[in-house]
Amino acid sequence: MSPATLPGPDGTPLHRRLASELRAQILGRALAPGAQVPTEAELQERYGVSRSVVRQALAALEQEGLVERRRGRGTTVRERGELHRLVQRVPGLSTQVEDGGVHVDTQVLELGPEPASEATRALGTDTVLRLRRLRGTGGEPLAVIETWLPADLADLTADELTDTSLHATIRHRFGTRIVAGQRQVRAVGADTETAELLRVAVGAPVLLLEGTSTDGAGRPVEVFRTWHRADRVVFDIAVLREPDEPGPAAPPTPAGTAGLRARLDALGREMLDLARELGDAD
Repeated sequence: MSPATLPGPDGTPLHRRLASELRAQILGRALAPGAQVPTEAELQERYGVSRSVVRQALAALEQEGLVERRRGRGTTVRERGELHRLVQRVPGLSTQVEDGGVHVDTQVLELGPEPASEATRALGTDTVLRLRRLRGTGGEPLAVIETWLPADLADLTADELTDTSLHATIRHRFGTRIVAGQRQVRAVGADTETAELLRVAVGAPVLLLEGTSTDGAGRPVEVFRTWHRADRVVFDIAVLREPDEPGPAAPPTPAGTAGLRARLDALGREMLDLARELGDAD
């Protein structure tokens, strides 16, 4: 077997380049949770490196919590405890995750008015309240959320938005219930600030969910963008079957044709009888 090519010979030590390759396979699910990582001998042969390079790379991945190494069992990809979110549901990340029994912490990073912007046009107000939060669980960050709210919600405070659901707070404080909205999902690279907050590398892929939410009267209540860690949060989508399209009518069977002719003959006789009665009435 010819050796595989490791990422860029740019002066980076071989063990870091091998760790980077294996990390990409794990995060990209080419090596799925619970899967057996190739043995040290297989990695040596595949990538043309020494045993010490392989061991250093696997040790680094173990320290990151990506793999588990056990004597007699080799190296396996560690289960990551992914958190699932139904994209089409109105309730946000914290509500859905906590419904599954996992507690979510919410930290308010910024809260204050913002002048005219794209969000003010979407919400139909001259100024908006901009809210920026960080959500996580077990000390590990999950998502960075930016939300813009109409000016009539401007008296919300950081204290009442810490470790709680924004939608629930709006419902309790103002009687406004969010019932619908539009959502878009795209994969983007984490910028410097987002990467620092989510504890991922700059440029690492993150899942961006953005959109608007409306109340029962169709009025916009929020505009939001949420950057999720792609290695921790999974988006689920419920798939529905399209309604059956009407097809061509089946040709009548001989028995069906005879029955239809008998009904038409009977209807014709009734119409003739009715015509005679009307004639007699005249």
